[in-house]
Amino acid sequence: MPSADDSPARLDRVTVAVLLVAALALLVRVVALGERTVHWDEGRVGYWTLRFLATGVFEYRPVAGGPFLYVVDRAVFAALGTSDATARLVVAAVGGLAPLVALVFRGRLRGVETVLLAAVLGASPLFVYYSRFLRADVPLAVFALLAVACCYRAVDTGSKRGLYAAGLAVGLAATTSAFFVGYVACWGVAAALTFDHYRLLGEGAVARERLATAERALRARGRDVASAVGLALAVVLFFYAPRAGGGEGPGLWKPTTFPQVVDAAFAGTVAKFVGVRVVGRRHDGTHPFLPFVRDYAEVLAAVSLVVVGLAAVAFLRDRYGTREPRPIVAFHAYWAGASLFVFPVVTEVSAPWVALHTLVALAVPAAVGAGALVRLGRRAAARDDAASVAAVVVLALALTGHVGAVTASNVYASPSPENPMVHYAQPADDLNPLIEDVSVAIEGNDGTDVVFYGERFVDGYRADADRPPVNDEWGNRLPLPWYFERVGAETDGVYDAAALDERASTPPVVVADPNARSTLDSRLEGYDARTYRLALWNREVVVYVRSSA
Repeated sequence: MPSADDSPARLDRVTVAVLLVAALALLVRVVALGERTVHWDEGRVGYWTLRFLATGVFEYRPVAGGPFLYVVDRAVFAALGTSDATARLVVAAVGGLAPLVALVFRGRLRGVETVLLAAVLGASPLFVYYSRFLRADVPLAVFALLAVACCYRAVDTGSKRGLYAAGLAVGLAATTSAFFVGYVACWGVAAALTFDHYRLLGEGAVARERLATAERALRARGRDVASAVGLALAVVLFFYAPRAGGGEGPGLWKPTTFPQVVDAAFAGTVAKFVGVRVVGRRHDGTHPFLPFVRDYAEVLAAVSLVVVGLAAVAFLRDRYGTREPRPIVAFHAYWAGASLFVFPVVTEVSAPWVALHTLVALAVPAAVGAGALVRLGRRAAARDDAASVAAVVVLALALTGHVGAVTASNVYASPSPENPMVHYAQPADDLNPLIEDVSVAIEGNDGTDVVFYGERFVDGYRADADRPPVNDEWGNRLPLPWYFERVGAETDGVYDAAALDERASTPPVVVADPNARSTLDSRLEGYDARTYRLALWNREVVVYVRSSA
């Protein structure tokens, strides 16, 4: 319940504070946004978005993630050009504006808790890092949290806009990632446990009456609910609909194929998802459960310990230390608890970004826990209890200092294996100088610009990899396909030195495994050769660039 001092003037101050937090959150996300070399996942999304921009052809492929980033980034590339910064701009904007979601919670949170929720969403190191990353985890987390907040608003106020906003947010969340299925599972578990929570507290009749009231409200507002569901489905249709790009087959902008488009966007999407993410994982797609849970917990402990601790305090206090427990605290705590088991199962790789999907659930109880600390300090100040005030201030400084230290040392630092937020597939070297050299080297060149040398890059490679799935040889080139496509380089591959010698002319750029230097150095005289690390460890290439260029 909101506090009694939430007067209109108070709400205005809260709004201003949240807007300030959002402005700062945007700033920390866009500063030097393009400085870090793209991760392999970013390279995949960026490359296939470029191919979508060039061909106009697109269809949902489960192995490539949801369609949200491809569709939106295509428009961004067309308007602003292509770079590492513009590729990440949409995610940075969504992550930077996430603190505004706190304003939708004002009916359930006190004023100070609302501001603190904005601060958690804006300043949590893991959120900041992956808001500067071309993956859909942050958009999914933000849209999912917004959907829950809008549902609260619709239930509490009877607002039609709340219902429609919830429908829009759910639709957007469903277009971001297959992890959306995990959110639905977590919400179901959290709702059931929250109801049981109140039943065990002896308030089962109250909980049942609330459910009955909600059911009656839904029936009375059936038209609005149906409209909200229709809005969600319309969003899903827009993003999942195939694009034909002027070619054959069904396409969103081809009215005569609309029935096929609808079938592809809904039935086709479900069939593809089940085939790849469920049936296709029965054997080689499975993984040990406990090691993934361990990695998950280690990431949360290393970079989000403050949020986890505050959320735990809020949950325990709400469950055992108050006469008027708050459903919002229980629901989000159970949501976070369920996610600790759901996402290690649904993910296919153990990666730091997966922890975001627990962190977003913990944000609300963490804000409540931090609010309790603020109220403790206020009461101590009112009693002139200097010792208690000092203790609260020291604790608050320690918590904020920890968050600041983690952000400063891990978000903007050069990638390294010691950084718990960085995944293995993050290149350890800055590739921007290389791409500048390649861009100059291929200028005015006729024919092939870049040749990949050796079976590691060539065996089974398809030069027309406009859409996934692709083979391992294409994956071994990551993230270079994004950079070479961006500068318009024409690429090819050769298996061995004989094939390279047979070419009519040597290309301006040759990429090879470092083990091939003894063979290539003598053949590529007049080239500058440099070795680059395309991962945190054990993934190097040597790139020859014609020095005359």
